Amino acid sequence: MSEDEILDVLDLMLASITLVQARFASIGEPEDFVSTSDGVTLLDAISMRLQVIGESVKRIQKKDLSLLDPFAEIEWDKIARFRDLVSHHYDHVDHEIVYDICQNHIPGLRDVIQKMIKGLSANERLNRQ
Repeated sequence: MSEDEILDVLDLMLASITLVQARFASIGEPEDFVSTSDGVTLLDAISMRLQVIGESVKRIQKKDLSLLDPFAEIEWDKIARFRDLVSHHYDHVDHEIVYDICQNHIPGLRDVIQKMIKGLSANERLNRQ
């Protein structure tokens, strides 16, 4: 996978993270996901974006696993496995787990993805000179 392709995948991840954070802003506690139809809609929408993030991680893992190595603070394998859960066993997606992901893990993932994009973009500029 070329650096341009990796940047595209990372941009997609960042866009998905932005959507997750915007949608999660109205959720105050895990039960907000299941207490109203709007909450269920948000749970569905956020779960789909988490699936996109997980699929993106899997694509990078298949093509260039070493790209993720410097960012060991992120549990890349768990992100990929959550994608599999959403894709193949959606009825087992737990609203409390989605809440935890959004509350405690998405902000750090956003920071790392932004660092990765910045680093790859700087490399690309250097390679063009």
